[in-house]
Amino acid sequence: MSTIKGFSEETGISPYTLRYYEREGILLGVKRDPSGNRLYDEESLEWLNFILSLRMTGMPLSEIKQYVDLYKEGESTLRKRKQMMLDHKGKVEKNVAETLKYLETINYKLALYDFQEKGFTKMLP
Repeated sequence: MSTIKGFSEETGISPYTLRYYEREGILLGVKRDPSGNRLYDEESLEWLNFILSLRMTGMPLSEIKQYVDLYKEGESTLRKRKQMMLDHKGKVEKNVAETLKYLETINYKLALYDFQEKGFTKMLP
């Protein structure tokens, strides 16, 4: 179990963001000690990693909240949650494909620089 300070240091997520995620009902599994201080455990870490995976791949907080709300409803929402993940996966795969296309353009430009550094003088875009 970690305090908010320790969990923040461990994860690199600010205490403000951790409190916000909890307040919005997005970060589940946060326990409290008898004084009301937040305590984070392995379950909290798993939820946070899941949230960060979704956020870093472009899912809006409102959709993450919708997913978490469905999760709280239980097994009856399994198909809806799976569909949300499939839809998001499709968006992520599209973004990765676009990024790879742009990376190819950058690599092409770097190859041209290598070509020019070797003494070839023809200037290319």
